[in-house]
Amino acid sequence: MSKLSGVALVTGAGRGIGRAVAVRLSKDGLRVALTARSAGELAETAAACPGETMALPADITDTAAVERLFSAVEAGWGQVDVLVANAGAGVSSSIATTTDEDWQRMLDLNLTAPFRCVRRAVPGMVERGHGRIVVVASVAAKRGEPYISAYTASKHGVLGLVRSAAAELAGTGVTANAVCPGYVETPMTDATVAGIVDRTGRDAGEARAILERKQPIGRLIAPAEVAETVSFCVANGAVTGQGINVDGGAVQS
Repeated sequence: MSKLSGVALVTGAGRGIGRAVAVRLSKDGLRVALTARSAGELAETAAACPGETMALPADITDTAAVERLFSAVEAGWGQVDVLVANAGAGVSSSIATTTDEDWQRMLDLNLTAPFRCVRRAVPGMVERGHGRIVVVASVAAKRGEPYISAYTASKHGVLGLVRSAAAELAGTGVTANAVCPGYVETPMTDATVAGIVDRTGRDAGEARAILERKQPIGRLIAPAEVAETVSFCVANGAVTGQGINVDGGAVQS
């Protein structure tokens, strides 16, 4: 693949998928601005990137954080050409026991924060006639599973955001896509395993095997495999409005 150029902003870049995406885009030739809550984790991600990085610790759910992030990148490097809205989290509980606080937390992080990032990125991208928006969603954006209603609702919502943005921006040179992973080998999946152990009494190995079996390929997805798909969305200007599954064949579309 030919080298890319420009400036990327990756949210949730401290670990897991976000770190893998940042490293991949850096290898592709982009300057990568990194944001997450942990300055220490961002430093580790920056050290793994071969190219130029800018670490910007922030809580992406803070109503003022998005403007601060974009302004900092613009002051240092210029306009953001590639936005990867990756920051996210999950919560597991039955519908009856899902609290208002858990529901709101899922919406704030998984839906409202990406919306604010997209809203802030779009005007400059449209003005320049080029831009790439990639949201890391989930196969939970495509189907429902028990005990993750708040998470699933937020991911369905963010896929809707991507589809609407792509339709609105068609013809401007700006694309918008979602990457929809299954269960990935990340700290978030480790937390899911712990939740299964707590809820069912199974040991961790058995709990992990349950998640592996949800994917027809019989294993968890590697973060690098998700990052490869993000890179594809950045490089290919003919793909927009898509929710691309990276889930070992669990959801066929």
